[in-house]
Amino acid sequence: METSLEQQLQKVKMLALDVDGVLTDGSIDIGERSESFKAFNAKDGLGVSAAIRHGLKVVIVTGRVSSIVHNRARELDITEVCEGVKDKGQMLRQLAVRYKLQLDEIAYMGDDLNDLAALTSVGLAAAPQDAVPEVLAVSAFVAKHDGGHGAVRDLVEAIFKAQGLWEKMVAEYQQAGQGDKQ
Repeated sequence: METSLEQQLQKVKMLALDVDGVLTDGSIDIGERSESFKAFNAKDGLGVSAAIRHGLKVVIVTGRVSSIVHNRARELDITEVCEGVKDKGQMLRQLAVRYKLQLDEIAYMGDDLNDLAALTSVGLAAAPQDAVPEVLAVSAFVAKHDGGHGAVRDLVEAIFKAQGLWEKMVAEYQQAGQGDKQ
């Protein structure tokens, strides 16, 4: 029996994210002295911060190595950054063991061919709207937004709506700021 998207979203306990093309628009700006900057979306940031505050484990899994990614992870309180990863599917299997999770409790958002092994090994494969066709074909969840422009926030919102937590989160913000970082 096939699992519905709603059921997949309800099971998510860990959100694993690629960086370039997911948390950013995929631009890689390189100056004479290496990477100079990456642009991150504040809505994605707030979504990640709120997700962590509500118990969702968020990890970064990226093939690149970048101090910029560590800086952003630190800002958002993401404590697990896996970088220089060649086989993202294998990394997710290792993370599942480390955190005592089943693979169907992990959502992964990726945008390009190097994400396919990860996407096909987890319970919820997700992609930004502008992902390559091969990634879109294996993704149960496709964001309304492009990578680096709110795609991660779309996924966090869908997870928490399916888990019955979204209205509680919104009500918390109506009462007062929550200290979540953007």
